[in-house]
Amino acid sequence: MSQSNLLLLALGAVLLFWAVGAYNRLVRLRNEITNAFAQIDVQLKRRHDLIPNLVDVARKYLEHERDTLERVTAARAQVIAATNLVKSQPNQSSPLKSLSMAEGVLTDAMGRFNAVVEAYPELKADQSLRELSEELTHTENKVAFSRQLFNDATLDYNNAAHQFPASIVAGVCGFKTATMLQSTANEAERAAIRVKL
Repeated sequence: MSQSNLLLLALGAVLLFWAVGAYNRLVRLRNEITNAFAQIDVQLKRRHDLIPNLVDVARKYLEHERDTLERVTAARAQVIAATNLVKSQPNQSSPLKSLSMAEGVLTDAMGRFNAVVEAYPELKADQSLRELSEELTHTENKVAFSRQLFNDATLDYNNAAHQFPASIVAGVCGFKTATMLQSTANEAERAAIRVKL
C-alpha cells in the first residue's frame, strides 16, 4: 500500500470517527431535551394535582362563583392534554405551542380564581386554602426553573446542530431544530409596572 493510500485511509478514519462523535453528541443533546421536559412534567403533574384540592376547598365558600371554578377545572384539563401531547413529541414545535397556549388559559383562570378568593375574607383566611396556595406557589417556582432547564437544553442542542461542521451530520441524519418553551405572558403583563404614589 502506498503512502498516499495510507494517508487517505487515515483521513477517512478520522472523518468517520468525527462524524460518529458528532452524531452521538447530537443524540445525547436531543435526549437531554426529552429529560428536561420530563422534569417539567413532574412539576406540572404536581401543580395539576394541587389545583383540584384548591378548588374543592374554595367550592364550599363560592357556590355562586361556579363559573370561575369550572374555568379553572377546564383549563387544567387542557394543560394536561397538551402536556401529554408534548411528552410524546418533545422536540416538535406544534405541541409546545399548544402547551404554551393552554398554560396561558390556566394562568388566566387561576388569576380570576385568586381575585375571587381576595373578595372573600373568610375563604382567604382558610388554613387549608393558605397551605395549598403556598404549595402551589412553590410548585410554580419549580415549574419556572424546570422550563429554564428545558430551554437551556434546547439551546445547547440547537447550537450543536447548527454549528459547522456538525450541521452537516445534523442535516444528513435528520436532526431538526427544537422549539423552546415560550412565555405565556401577553404584552400588558410584560410591560414595566408603574407605581403611583
